Amino acid sequence: MMMHRRLFQLFWGLGLYGFSMALMLRANLGLDPWDVLHQGLAPRLGLSFGMTVNLIGAVVLLLWWPLRQKPGIGTVCNIVVIGTAVDLSLMVLPVPEGYVLRFAWLAVGIVLNGIAGGAYIGAGLGPGPRDGLMTGFCRRTGLPVKWVRTGIEIGVLAIGWLLGGTVGLGTLLYAATIGWIVHHALPFFTIAPCERPVPA
Repeated sequence: MMMHRRLFQLFWGLGLYGFSMALMLRANLGLDPWDVLHQGLAPRLGLSFGMTVNLIGAVVLLLWWPLRQKPGIGTVCNIVVIGTAVDLSLMVLPVPEGYVLRFAWLAVGIVLNGIAGGAYIGAGLGPGPRDGLMTGFCRRTGLPVKWVRTGIEIGVLAIGWLLGGTVGLGTLLYAATIGWIVHHALPFFTIAPCERPVPA
């Protein structure tokens, strides 16, 4: 029963994460660093945005091997579900007109992204490939998370921007708020491991 709950939360969290990314894409006011990279790569790879997300997730997962990081079922599902959810969402979401509506979609997208991140991480079935790359690198090098996370995100942002990805107000707003949103969402969604009864 507990595993069913974890899987349900994992899948709706990943699906919501993809939907939130589609909202930010449609707002066209700037994306988070990884999505700037995905957007810049997509036309060069001849793939949709969502399939590019999935492909890059799989490539990043390969980088876990030298870091001796072990994926979970949530890691694999992350690679498959998020990008697919983005593409499906983009098929039904219209392009918002006017800055007020675009900013509203951006703000809702960021909030939902943080909630969805808290949900799928809280399911406890394995980190996403990008998060696992960060934690694995921290463990192997001894460097603090703040420096590794910042270095990775600046790197992918710079590459994505050079490839034509959208950097703007949304990029700054995402960077300033996403940590706070996930921080407050995670305790609400974290599923505690089952405690085994202690023999008398």
